[in-house]
Amino acid sequence: MTAALRIEGITVDYGSLRALDGVNLDLVQNTTLGLVGESGSGKSTLARVIAGLVRPDAGRLELGGRPLTRRRSRPQRKSVQMVFQNPDASLNPRLTVRQMLSEALLFHRIVPRNLVLARCRELMSRVRMEPDALGRFPHELSGGQRQRIALARAISVEPSLLIADEPTSALDVSVQLDILELFRSLKSEFRLTVLFISHDLGVIHAVSDVVAVMKQGMLVEVSPRDRFFAGPQTEYGRQLLASVPRMPEIPPRGTGHGMKGNR
Repeated sequence: MTAALRIEGITVDYGSLRALDGVNLDLVQNTTLGLVGESGSGKSTLARVIAGLVRPDAGRLELGGRPLTRRRSRPQRKSVQMVFQNPDASLNPRLTVRQMLSEALLFHRIVPRNLVLARCRELMSRVRMEPDALGRFPHELSGGQRQRIALARAISVEPSLLIADEPTSALDVSVQLDILELFRSLKSEFRLTVLFISHDLGVIHAVSDVVAVMKQGMLVEVSPRDRFFAGPQTEYGRQLLASVPRMPEIPPRGTGHGMKGNR
């Protein structure tokens, strides 16, 4: 199977602290890899390296068989998009939803200027929000709605790789289920490769095809999801599985779960 992203020997040092220690990992095209581990294990640092927000001290990245340079070109920035834990930190409070989406579409030349509004409305539909929210500012939206807007902006530029760093941990459980189902739907619709980071194995079980376990800056286990949850191959993996409660399975769409996008 084709590796959409290849990570080879990535090392990051923060002074005397080694945050990542020679990480090697392949993300298979059109799959979701769930990255788990305790706080401080290096998950978010790895995500930021892949997104180009942190420069590694050693190692290399390849996207689609081509090197991801430390200084990213516009096409490279377009190809890798990231959704953060707290959408408030990534959404400009001075811009309306329409302005934020339009800015991304125009910068990456996704559609001509005269088609931007129509594309914005289409994106709102894709994340299951009403088009009248285009005129609102982030503070006028709920936490779940803000995360939907962050997702809309990420997919607006048609990336090949989507990184999600704890995107549901700040949300109520019922809203988490909606957002997770939306992630799964968008991944299938846009044929995305997804790196999904969470400390919650219930979330990882709901969205992932493959599970990778990180401990103290190193990957200690990579297994297909069902194999991992049937019995982790490492003691650390078994400890994680024993200590983290699972979320309920996400019901299929159309079973009355209530996907109205107003939370």
